[in-house]
Amino acid sequence: MTTTRETLQKSLSAVDFPADKEQLVDYARNNGADDGTVSALRAMPPAEYENLTEVVRSVPLDKAEEEGQSDSDKARQDRQNVPPGVAEHQRQAPVNPIEEELGENRRGG
Repeated sequence: MTTTRETLQKSLSAVDFPADKEQLVDYARNNGADDGTVSALRAMPPAEYENLTEVVRSVPLDKAEEEGQSDSDKARQDRQNVPPGVAEHQRQAPVNPIEEELGENRRGG
């Protein structure tokens, strides 16, 4: 239920503003917008929008795309099961099995 700024601009490039939410959804659907973009437009608050900037502010955007995150970055984040936007120092580190069993991390010397 997200889209990108670029996809929105392409999907709504010829819309006559002001337009309400339903007009924008109908326009996008009738002009070949992908399902994610149409769903994102449906998620907007019901209001009359004066221009594309207001629409972009109201639509849930794909944060990974907006921040330039690659597909491999997204996959790594999914494997780590970390919500987007969580800094590394805020993530819970995995427990060392030796430390968990013995109560401390013993290193050979």
